[in-house]
Amino acid sequence: MNAPELIVHNGKITTLDAARPEVSALAMAGGRITATGGEELLASADGKTKRIDLKGRRTIPGLNDSHIHVIRGGLNFNMELRWDGVPSLADALAMLRAQARRTPPPQWVRVIGGWTEFQFQERRMPTLAEVNAVSPETPVFILHLYDRAIVNGAALRALGYTRDTPDPPGGEIQRDRPGNPTGLLIAKPNAMLLYASLAKGPRLSYADQVNSTRHFMRELNRLGLTSAIDAGGGFQNYPDDYRVIEELAGKGELTLRIAYNLFTQHPKGELADFSKWVTQTSPGKGDDFYRMNGAGEMLVFSAADFEDFLEPRPDLPPVMAEELAQVVRLLAENRWPFRLHATYDESISRFLDVFERVDRDVPFNGLRWFFDHAETITPKNLERVRALGGGIAIQDRMAFQGEYFRERYGQAATAHTPPVRRMLEMGIPVGAGTDATRVASYNPWISLYWLVSGWTVGGMQLYPEGNRLSREEALRLYTAGSSWFSGEEGKKGTLVPGELADLAVLSADYFTVPEEEIRGIEALLTIVGGKIVYGAGEFGPLAPPPLPVSPDWSPVGVYGGYHRATVGATAIHRGCACHGHRQVRRPDPARLWGPGCDCFAF
Repeated sequence: MNAPELIVHNGKITTLDAARPEVSALAMAGGRITATGGEELLASADGKTKRIDLKGRRTIPGLNDSHIHVIRGGLNFNMELRWDGVPSLADALAMLRAQARRTPPPQWVRVIGGWTEFQFQERRMPTLAEVNAVSPETPVFILHLYDRAIVNGAALRALGYTRDTPDPPGGEIQRDRPGNPTGLLIAKPNAMLLYASLAKGPRLSYADQVNSTRHFMRELNRLGLTSAIDAGGGFQNYPDDYRVIEELAGKGELTLRIAYNLFTQHPKGELADFSKWVTQTSPGKGDDFYRMNGAGEMLVFSAADFEDFLEPRPDLPPVMAEELAQVVRLLAENRWPFRLHATYDESISRFLDVFERVDRDVPFNGLRWFFDHAETITPKNLERVRALGGGIAIQDRMAFQGEYFRERYGQAATAHTPPVRRMLEMGIPVGAGTDATRVASYNPWISLYWLVSGWTVGGMQLYPEGNRLSREEALRLYTAGSSWFSGEEGKKGTLVPGELADLAVLSADYFTVPEEEIRGIEALLTIVGGKIVYGAGEFGPLAPPPLPVSPDWSPVGVYGGYHRATVGATAIHRGCACHGHRQVRRPDPARLWGPGCDCFAF
């Protein structure tokens, strides 16, 4: 028997293997786990074996985000000023001011999702006046979830929006009394105005996109991620916008395993898109680092039930059923797995009607398919999903906009959004993720915290104990659970001999730290395929050094990514009951930009 290439030992290693749930050592060779056990594994080493003493640290299987827009996120990461985790609006605006000064024309400052006003001590949005004051000359585009965007005067000029610019269908360019755009772009509830406006901005050069993608992967590695399933995205065209990731894959420079889905780009041309793609590629094409996964999350534009909880639930048009049936029939005939964005149970009912009709003509017969999100799915529709062999990929979108949902639909409806406990009890495959980078943050520990605690990032309790998970259950969804969604169960997600050697050594013990501190966990050492891809602290010298950041004005070079203050640095705001008023107010356009709750002053 050949000696291992790497042994990690003297750790508290969670394997998620029922037969041997915790060990203190792992041996690896050829990119896979070869043995698990204790210090006796050191006896199998030879002179070439690398040994790493974990010094008692908790180690887990590498995390796997089953729904993230990682390819698009990588192309743009170095352009974006991230407010993810920033504790106050004052800090966020100071970052914006400084970045505006260093950003050269014609580039924009972009804050693209991953934050909510409820995370700020001030409990409010920035005003248009504040944004214009900190950046009077440099264009600024601030995306808030998928409900609206704030653009300053310079960005309005760059976009060419004037009093004569018409509102697009399903969107609104807010105007003042004389009819001039104010700088607020609103999804009502169609987010295409936000997509399209953002797409008008300058792009990075190809070389900088390569650098940006590598930095984004490193940032995800820093948080313990070793795999991701890319859900496509608007204005992410195949194969043009996949050149960078394919180049990195071809050179062996991926530090994150990526399975990708193809997202239609042309309203009314969806069938043509997929008809072309089924001749160009096929599910499973690639290798363990980069492989094609199927279709979605957008299959047809008429099926888009946007999760804008500030607006009423959208009613999907009658034509949706036939458009969706044509695409799903094509996918079933070609044995393409597929995924579909589905927020509301009313939409899910209609989607399942289509799937069941297609299944009668072209049996799914084990074809892997799943819904993304499913916040309001009912037990009846869960039964239908199970009967068709489907799964559900859930994300922590409610952690960022649960306040909006509860204000519109009430506490009773909020308590099971999504009904994850019922899904698991029914044996439906469930994977966890974020839907980053434009909605929730890409930080998996926020999602794990949400699953375990039931709290939003703003400090509102969403779920009763019966719809919260144990720490082990949540971790399993983020590892072995997510592997089902790329057809890789049994290959990764647990630390057992024969599976891929993907793992993360944590900065704190996920299983024993106070619940609040889960959000602040990072990886000190991340290993993918038996190779060290990230290290920090005492493990830093073991890892490849970080790349320089390009371009030189990039926010990443100054701020990095997710805000790195410790969890305890800023107290979590648990609402305003102590001051005699409600925690959540309906944020209509007039009030959303106002002073908000003044409890931060106390």
